[in-house]
Amino acid sequence: MPERFKNRVSDYTARVNGCLEAALPTEATRPRRLHSAMRYAVLNGGKRVRPLLVYAAGECLGVEAELLDAPAVAIELIHAFSLVHDDLPAMDDDDLRRGKPTVHREYDEATAILAADALQPLAFSVLATLDGAPAGGAIRLVQLIANACGSTGMTGGQSIDLDAEGTILSVADLEHMYALKTGALIHAAIVSPALLRDDLVAADVAALDSFGRTIGLAFQIKDDILDVEGETGVIGKPAGSDQARNKPTYPAMFGIAASRARCDELLLQAMQGLDHFGKAAEPLRWVARFIVERSQ
Repeated sequence: MPERFKNRVSDYTARVNGCLEAALPTEATRPRRLHSAMRYAVLNGGKRVRPLLVYAAGECLGVEAELLDAPAVAIELIHAFSLVHDDLPAMDDDDLRRGKPTVHREYDEATAILAADALQPLAFSVLATLDGAPAGGAIRLVQLIANACGSTGMTGGQSIDLDAEGTILSVADLEHMYALKTGALIHAAIVSPALLRDDLVAADVAALDSFGRTIGLAFQIKDDILDVEGETGVIGKPAGSDQARNKPTYPAMFGIAASRARCDELLLQAMQGLDHFGKAAEPLRWVARFIVERSQ
């Protein structure tokens, strides 16, 4: 079963790329430069981990792919919006993203800000077109994703991250920051298919919720490790940038060995939580292993 999902990854990636292409305004649509920058931000590569988690969770719950397209696209648009802002000179001031110039380098800073600003409402516009969901399903999706990217989610986590530069955080504070900055949107990707069914029991939702929070934390710790051990040409962004900005990260505070151990611990915890679903959760198990074992 894990191998079979692995063989479907390219199909799901092509599927979400096609949906993203259709959702984005064409470069011929005015204002052309803004729309060109939006497409550049979204369509310039990427592993599409968050959409894959949507489809994997959907398979686990038996939700049709046609219903999963809207949350998969919306969450990836939100992710792209966050990357454009993260890369800006006022934030992380990065020159590379996915092996290519960041949006503010390829275009200019003002255009990058506007492109990111436009991607966020586009995500919610996509959710508004969702057809065939249970009564109230689309509204619940809007609330889930809005919370995941707002001040108590991704945006709040980025704010904490900026404030924490040059400081030392406790384990609890560091993991809280990660849960917001990175984990909240990953959690939303995993939980979103549950909102497209109205017959799940509380134990099903609780199992997905726990898995989403756990693997979201593992994702960010793995990113920390890659920032130390990875090569710029492989990870697609400047290696060592966290250390250069004196950011509190798992490797910086606890070392690489402890960071790897925490990743492995979280992966095991995530896998055990999926026992609730039995064999149906194999797609999620595959993506979880990919998150922790990836090299970029």
